[in-house]
Amino acid sequence: MRVFSGIRPSGHLHLGNYFGAIQSWLNLQEKNDCFFCIADLHAITTPYDPERLKEYTLQTAIDYLSLGINPQQSALFVQSTIPQHTELAWVLAIVASISELNRMTQYKAKVKELGSSSANAALLEYPLLMAADILLYQTDLVPVGKDQKQHVELTRALARRFNQRFGQTFTLPETMMAKQGFNIKALQNPEKKMSKTSSAKDCLFLNDSPQEIQKKIQAAVTDPGKEIKYDPEKKPGISNLINIYALLQKIPAQKVERLFAQQSYREFKEAVSKEVVKVLEEFQVKQEQWLSHPSWVEKVLEEGREQAEVVARETMQKVRKRIGLFSN
Repeated sequence: MRVFSGIRPSGHLHLGNYFGAIQSWLNLQEKNDCFFCIADLHAITTPYDPERLKEYTLQTAIDYLSLGINPQQSALFVQSTIPQHTELAWVLAIVASISELNRMTQYKAKVKELGSSSANAALLEYPLLMAADILLYQTDLVPVGKDQKQHVELTRALARRFNQRFGQTFTLPETMMAKQGFNIKALQNPEKKMSKTSSAKDCLFLNDSPQEIQKKIQAAVTDPGKEIKYDPEKKPGISNLINIYALLQKIPAQKVERLFAQQSYREFKEAVSKEVVKVLEEFQVKQEQWLSHPSWVEKVLEEGREQAEVVARETMQKVRKRIGLFSN
C-alpha cells in the first residue's frame, strides 16, 4: 500500500509523538511504500518564529531518522520543497465549500484559542493543504490521530467530488487510527494531550536528559489518595503515568496496577522515570550521530525529495489535464 503521513516542525518531538505516530510508521515502512514529510507549510498557519523554523525542520528530520525511519525503505522529505503540494491545494479549493471548511473542529478550536482577529486564511485552508498532501501521492492509507480524522474524511469527500466532476484521478485514502499512544497527556494538565507547543514541564521530549526526565515526572500532577489505579476520569494524573509505563513496557494498564499495588506515588514515579530514560537512551545515541553529520541529513532529505517529486509531478500532470489548464 501507499502510505503518507507527516508532523509539523513546531518544536522538539516528545514521547506522545513517538507512540501516537512514529511507532506505527516504523511498522508500516517494513511492507509498504511510505512517504513521510516534515510539514513545514502547515507550521506557518499559526504564529511561529521564522528563525527557528529551519532549525525545527532539520531537528524533526534527525528525530525521524534516530527513531528508525529508514531512508532505504521510506521517502523522507520537507513538504515545502515539493511545489505541487500548494498547487494541488489551490485546485482542490474549486471542489471545497467555505461552509465545510468552517465546520472543521480543529479550525474552530484554533480560532477560539487565537481569537478571530488573529486566525488567518491559511488556518482556514489548512485542511485543503492536508488533502493535497495525501492525494498528491495517491495514498491508500493515512495513519492519523483523533484530531486529524475529520480532515481525512474531508479529503475523501474532495477526492470523490473531483473524480465525479473531472474523471477518475485520485485514490480514496483510508484512515488508520493508532490503537494506543494518543492517551499520553500533559504532565501538568492531564486533561489535555501532551503537545510540543505547550509548556516544557508538560512534555517528555525525546532529547530530555535523564535529570530532566526525572524532575518532570516527579513533579507530574497526580490525584488525591494513594492508590495506583487506572481510571482516566477519576484519576487522570496517575492514569497518565500508568499509560506511559504500560506503553513503554508493552503491557496492559491493569498489569501495571498489579505490579505497583503496594507502592507509593513517589516510588511509582521513580519506576516510570527509569523506564523512560532507558527507552530514550538508544534514541539519543543515534540522535548524536546524526547531529554530528548534518550533511547526511541533508542528503537523505534531497533523495527523499527527488523520490517524492516523481510521484507528485505525475499526479499534477494528470490533474492539470483533467481541469483544462495549459501544460508544456
